[in-house]
Amino acid sequence: MLSQRIQTLSESLTMAITALAQQLRAEGRDVMGFSAGEPDFDTPEVIKQAAIEALEKGMTRYTAVDGTPELKAAICAKLKRDNNLDYAADQVIASNGAKQSLFNLFQAVIDPGDEVIIPAPYWVTYPELVRYSGGTPVTIPTDDSTAFKITPEQLQAAITPKTKMLILTSPSNPTGAVYSKAELEALAEVLKGTDILVASDEMYEKLVYDNVTFTAAASISDDMFARTVTINGLSKSVAMTGWRFGYCASANRELVKAMKKLQSQSTSNINAITQYAAIRGLDGSADADIERMRRAFEARRDEAVALFNAIEGLSVVKPEGAFYLFVNHKAVETDSMRFAEKLLESAGVAVVPGKGFGVDGYFRFSFATDIETIRKGIGRIAEFVGSYR
Repeated sequence: MLSQRIQTLSESLTMAITALAQQLRAEGRDVMGFSAGEPDFDTPEVIKQAAIEALEKGMTRYTAVDGTPELKAAICAKLKRDNNLDYAADQVIASNGAKQSLFNLFQAVIDPGDEVIIPAPYWVTYPELVRYSGGTPVTIPTDDSTAFKITPEQLQAAITPKTKMLILTSPSNPTGAVYSKAELEALAEVLKGTDILVASDEMYEKLVYDNVTFTAAASISDDMFARTVTINGLSKSVAMTGWRFGYCASANRELVKAMKKLQSQSTSNINAITQYAAIRGLDGSADADIERMRRAFEARRDEAVALFNAIEGLSVVKPEGAFYLFVNHKAVETDSMRFAEKLLESAGVAVVPGKGFGVDGYFRFSFATDIETIRKGIGRIAEFVGSYR
């Protein structure tokens, strides 16, 4: 009955672990969850008030498929102000979160047999959407020794005549790795003279630490601007996960038009109220709130890294962005599924096994929660590791 295409698709491991933790809590178990990629902060008041104003003004009707003129103008202005990127209104499109932006992109450009290069560890959704679109994921493994970033030599070795796209994520989910301008320039040099597209997922752009400067992939050169599709949104940095707002930008108007056509036959426009509220998240009105959250995440990161690295058998590279730690537990257990399952069962701590991100021997720990919960959770993990069998 089911199509072969849908049977190739796996459920998001992140969501599955989160759901299991919620189920165990409902059964009365004392479970601490560090699996969800969701800020624990509320959406800034200025954004909520914009949504209320939109409701009161009756802005509840259909909009253009790709977003209202006001929203698209705000997206273009943000990209110019923050990233020095010049886009016109017909080069951007708003979608229901970054997942729909990626789905639209992959469906619009990938044909059966096309290869998509994905550095690992990767966000769990990337290879699933590539396969669903008929493409073949080609992973480039990374580890602690390179701070989970690919090298130009690795990229060059992965390219074949079938390569259609490279997916870059900076800051990274699940590792928090941030590519510097020099590192992006080196990768861009490898791509020169090819027709390879770059899908640059920049969802965690605002969450960088230690005075690190974020660099947008499309800003590296005219060549990168022409080949890069920038994916971004407000879910993480502005705590708007449930609002479902994402967007993408591309110099290729034909590609944006194709994505708009697909969206017109699937969801049409995104929630109208979200569109009006998102303008405040894009235009700088919430910048003070973003900075407050960023500082809190940075402090949590610092303490969590120190606590983990004090546990014999565990180690973690200090991430420069996002709100995750990708913890190496190979000295304790090489099978991340086994480690995570036993941790949840015996210690009541939910983390996401690295296998779901394409790299075994690690788990992802989200520090998007209060510091006391982080301390208690890592304390449980320390006890669990100390008695691991």
